[in-house]
Amino acid sequence: MPPIDGNTLIARSLKQQGVEKMFGIVGFPVFGVAAAAQQEGIQFIAMRNEQAASYAAGAVGFLTGRPGACLTVSGPGMIHAIAGLSNAAENCWPMVLIGGASNSYQEGRGAFQEAPQVELARYYAKYTARPDAAARIPFYVEQAVRTAISGRPGAAYLDFPDDMLNRPIEDDGVAFPARCPDPPRPQADPADVRRALDVLRGAKRPLVIFGKGAAYARAEQEIRAFVEATQLPFLSSPMGKGVVDDEHPLSVAPARGLALEQADVVLLLGARLNWIMHFGLPPRFDANVKTIQVDIHAEEIGRNVPAEVGLVGDLKAIVGQMNAALEAEPFTFAADAPWRATLAKKVEENRQFVQGMMNDESVLMGYYRVLREIREQAPPGTIIQAEGANTMDISRSVLMHKEPRERLDAASFGTMGVGLAQAIAAQVVHPDRKVICVEGDSAFGFSGMEVETACRYRLPIVFLIINNNGIGMGFEALPEDRFQSPASAYTIEAGYEKGIEGFGGKGYRVRTPAELSSALKQALDDDMPSVINVLIDPQARAKPQKHPWLTQ
Repeated sequence: MPPIDGNTLIARSLKQQGVEKMFGIVGFPVFGVAAAAQQEGIQFIAMRNEQAASYAAGAVGFLTGRPGACLTVSGPGMIHAIAGLSNAAENCWPMVLIGGASNSYQEGRGAFQEAPQVELARYYAKYTARPDAAARIPFYVEQAVRTAISGRPGAAYLDFPDDMLNRPIEDDGVAFPARCPDPPRPQADPADVRRALDVLRGAKRPLVIFGKGAAYARAEQEIRAFVEATQLPFLSSPMGKGVVDDEHPLSVAPARGLALEQADVVLLLGARLNWIMHFGLPPRFDANVKTIQVDIHAEEIGRNVPAEVGLVGDLKAIVGQMNAALEAEPFTFAADAPWRATLAKKVEENRQFVQGMMNDESVLMGYYRVLREIREQAPPGTIIQAEGANTMDISRSVLMHKEPRERLDAASFGTMGVGLAQAIAAQVVHPDRKVICVEGDSAFGFSGMEVETACRYRLPIVFLIINNNGIGMGFEALPEDRFQSPASAYTIEAGYEKGIEGFGGKGYRVRTPAELSSALKQALDDDMPSVINVLIDPQARAKPQKHPWLTQ
């Protein structure tokens, strides 16, 4: 057999392990890895920044259940991609980071872009390694992918010095492990399942919460069956939306604050009691609330609030166990329970309030009116990426999803700058679906050059910027002395839409509801990316909340 090199071994091994998408920036020493990936049938997307490439790789992991790969050059390039490692780690998404490195025989001598890359990756990666020999690359790739998808999913890092990448190896001396299977789906102790259902039966004010872990686990069919059987009220975390239709009659999302505050029993399905869920603590939760936690990670059970029942295992499998137990001993929450009436009243009150803001035809518009246009025009199955403080938060209450994995955002790590990369990942994974990336003007600025990437690959993403001229709060004007401007202020009415036109996309600048409606319709019909720059009322705000956004 003719000799091959480390570049080909990496690419062939990734393909063998089910890695289909690779994002990155080429340079020393990884030109050959990208070329080999393409030769082996892996789709390579050349990005403009390693951070964006790493964010995209993690998003692929969430959307598909198999890792996306990120390829970086040595030193600074790999360090930039640690952003994506951390994001994948905190969100529990599988990804593999491939880092080029300086020649191993120059280590410690101050080589070009020399850095302790394996050590730097270790904190945010479940698995880190520099292969000890080029012939063993397939072994390490299999280990990295298997570790990334097993148990609580996460990131893996593989480090490759230049001399390993380009070294010829006899093909007949290389062993390729079989593709690692999808992770097993361990079940919980049946006694614990029965105990959990008994706690729910005794609840006067029960609540079910779905997290993005439920979406990742592909547990939607089991959860929908559980909801229909028990008729329990539910709400979703931002990226758990669509596990059950957001507009299902049992959804109490519009009454989220009240539901959390007064529930006496909470069933957590793939959701964690972290900052998004206010740590499960007062004043957002009842001090005596009983929690039933279902999680793949045993250490998560009882974090912040002691669990009444902990069910450790695969979410899809465990909810299946619960459904089987319900068939043997059915339980349905009473239709005339006072809790239902309490929630229904608050749901209707908040819906009317939000509907009023969505119907406001003022010029300039507020967030709700802009998001209403997306809600009305987005075709079924549209994937929404939402990023930016107010933009992301408000979109959760306005944009509805019928299916899971149709929403991407800053998620558990609150990572700003993920938006364009996640939208690109979504469009690459689902080329037949529409992708709308809803960005605050600040959020767009983190990775705005990725619109060139979208144009180069003819990805028809609609990038819609809700522009209030600043971070969080908006500004109508800046002082004459620019260095006295507030730190959160940006250029007033910046022309973000003009940039994409230099790459072959279409830009729109809109102020009125009519202009927005027309621009969005055209953008959704276009086969090239678009940027719609929506100049909103700088004083626009979200609906007032009873408590601070983060539990104090």
